[in-house]
Amino acid sequence: MPRILGVDIPNDKPVYVSLTYLYGIGNVTALNICHKLEINPQLKAKDLTDDELSRIVNLLDTEYSVEGQLRRATQQDIARLRDIQSYRGIRHRRGLPVRGQNTQTNARTRKGGKKTVAGKKGVKDARH
Repeated sequence: MPRILGVDIPNDKPVYVSLTYLYGIGNVTALNICHKLEINPQLKAKDLTDDELSRIVNLLDTEYSVEGQLRRATQQDIARLRDIQSYRGIRHRRGLPVRGQNTQTNARTRKGGKKTVAGKKGVKDARH
């Protein structure tokens, strides 16, 4: 199983699909990397030579921000928003949706599990 930037990429998949296992690389970027380095995108990852692997790693180090570097940059951006107490930073801090989504009925992914509130209209009617 080839290892690129600390991530094991799957053996039995084409190179361009295996590269998408790296954080920050999608299909288009993976195909661009293959074309820049003149590697057949349909070649299985296990068939890559050591030279090809080292060329991929060198290209990723020089031209792309991926994995730890990208994760760190994202966390710093969120921390900056929190520190300056912008609207988006406050939403991040409270664990609410940041991009203007409706929260009255949805947003369970961001808000967590359902929280039942006692004393609501439907609960009172059920007791009488």
